[in-house]
Amino acid sequence: MINAILIFNNHGKPRLIRFYQYFAEELQQQIIRETFHLVSKRDDNVCNFLEGGSLIGGSDYKLIYRHYATLYFVFCVDSSESELGILDLIQVFVETLDKCFENVCELDLIFHMDKVHYILQEVVMGGMVLETNMNEIVAQVELQTRMEKSEGGLSAAPARAVSAVKNMNLPEMPRNINIGDLNIKVPSLSHF
Repeated sequence: MINAILIFNNHGKPRLIRFYQYFAEELQQQIIRETFHLVSKRDDNVCNFLEGGSLIGGSDYKLIYRHYATLYFVFCVDSSESELGILDLIQVFVETLDKCFENVCELDLIFHMDKVHYILQEVVMGGMVLETNMNEIVAQVELQTRMEKSEGGLSAAPARAVSAVKNMNLPEMPRNINIGDLNIKVPSLSHF
């Protein structure tokens, strides 16, 4: 089972964190730091598997990772998972990101976090591998994107709300209020 998926940059800044096993937030932060220190100090020409850190289960767990440009993709798995299978899964995930974002980079993970999480959920859910066929994953992502566009997307909701308020037919505001000898001039609200 996959217990965690961690993506961080060369400086240890987390870009995507997904735990499939409960850890308190403070312990999660320690796991991220320890994992970064274990993975980042290794040479590029050594094996991409190592024993899990002391915080995530020690020798019962393995860290399987790939380093692409400025990002580390780390999967924390238990002993029942195949190291080569997980390496292949990381490759499928990265290639899928690359296809969806056209030359994926760290900024895509930052500014399109919702889409990255959606892609990850197509690949892994609840710590179990769902799909490894990149074409099927991309097809589902494209379907989701088309659905969002047909609905106007969540990002368009605030603009639609403002437009709806502007187009409301409200009764005309009085321009002058007369109370006895008092005459009050109401300013125009047409700048909205």
